[in-house]
Amino acid sequence: MMDTEELKEKVIECLKGIFDPEIPVSIYELGLIYEINILPINNVQIVMTLTAPSCPAAQSIPVEVDQKIKQIEGVNDVHVAITWNPPWNKSMMSETAQLELGMM
Repeated sequence: MMDTEELKEKVIECLKGIFDPEIPVSIYELGLIYEINILPINNVQIVMTLTAPSCPAAQSIPVEVDQKIKQIEGVNDVHVAITWNPPWNKSMMSETAQLELGMM
């Protein structure tokens, strides 16, 4: 049985493969993922935001996160919660994302 740290690493790797359709950077590097909680019996809870409430991907990104994390071996269930607090801003992006977007 996989421990929670191992599972969390797999979830992070998965999230690094999900991209904002408008920005060619992963949602993880953009800083859109606020929390990753591994709950008992390998239930994964993700608290995330989007770059803007009017973001056209607002409907598709959480669904993609849910579907892709469910495919990780050992994951029982996934709950994706969207929050607008705190609002996302460019300072939440990783250095990698800032470099990729030519902001550094």
